[in-house]
Amino acid sequence: MPETAVAPRALDHLVMPTADLGVAQMRLAALGFTVAPQGVHPFGTVNACVYFADGTFIEPLAVGDAAAVEKAVSDGNSFVARDRMFRAAQGEEGLSAIVLSTKDATDDHDAFLRLGISGGDMVEFSRPSVGADGKADTASFRLAFATDGSPGAFLFTCERRRVPAIDRSALERHPNTAVRLAGIHAVSDDTDAFARLVALASDSVARPAGPSGFVIDLANGVIDIAAHTGSTRLVWVTFGVGDLDAAVALFSAKGIGYEMRDNRILVPATAGQGADFLFEETK
Repeated sequence: MPETAVAPRALDHLVMPTADLGVAQMRLAALGFTVAPQGVHPFGTVNACVYFADGTFIEPLAVGDAAAVEKAVSDGNSFVARDRMFRAAQGEEGLSAIVLSTKDATDDHDAFLRLGISGGDMVEFSRPSVGADGKADTASFRLAFATDGSPGAFLFTCERRRVPAIDRSALERHPNTAVRLAGIHAVSDDTDAFARLVALASDSVARPAGPSGFVIDLANGVIDIAAHTGSTRLVWVTFGVGDLDAAVALFSAKGIGYEMRDNRILVPATAGQGADFLFEETK
C-alpha cells in the first residue's frame, strides 16, 4: 500500500441497515444507548441515530417511503442505490458503510474518480434534525462515494455543510456509558482490494497484520481487515465505554445475552443490531 504524508481522516459514522427501524430503536435502547428521534431523508430512507460525545455516531437506516426510494434509485442517487445493492447481496440487517469526515466532498469525489474507486455520483441533501428537547433545525450534507466494486461494504465521505443549531448533549449520554466509536472489523475474500480502498479513501496506510490481513489507522479509530470466504462484510464494531462494569450490570439487568472476551463485552448481532457489538473501556 502506498505511503502517505497526509494525516488520516477521522471516522464520522457507520451506516447500519435494518428491516424495521422500530425494532432497531428498541434494540439499541435495550443495549443502553440513547436513541435520537427519527430522521427523514428526502429520498425515502429514515434513520434514528445514536450520537457519541466524540462526534461520531451510528445510523440505523430503513426504508420509510418505498416509492420515494424507487424514484431515488431511478434518478441515480448513489446513497439509496448502494443501500439497495447491499440489502440485495447481504440481507436487510448489517453494517453497510464506513463514513469518513471531510471538509470538501467535491474534492474527494474528484480524487476518487482519478483513483478509480468512485462509487457513483455525489449526493447533497438537507433534512430536519431534532434534539432531545424537541427543538428542530436543518442539517445539510454532501457525500462522495468510494467502492472496490463489491456489493458488500462501501465507503463515503460526509461533508457537514450545515450543522443544526440544537443541543445534542442529552443524546450523547448513554446509560451503558458509551462515549465513542473505537473501531470496525471487516472480513473479505479479497483483503488486498478492500484494504487498498479503505487506505485510499481515508488518506491512511494499510499495514499487514496476520495471514492476508491489514490494519488501517484513522484519526480517531482503527479498521482491521481479515481474510474470509465471501464478499466483504463489516462484522463487528467496537465502542469505547467509560465504565465497563456499568455496561455489564446494565446488560445483565436487561437480560441481554453477552460474553466476556479479553476484558471486552461481546453482544452478538440480532434483529435491529446488524453486527456484533464489542464494548471496551476507553483509554
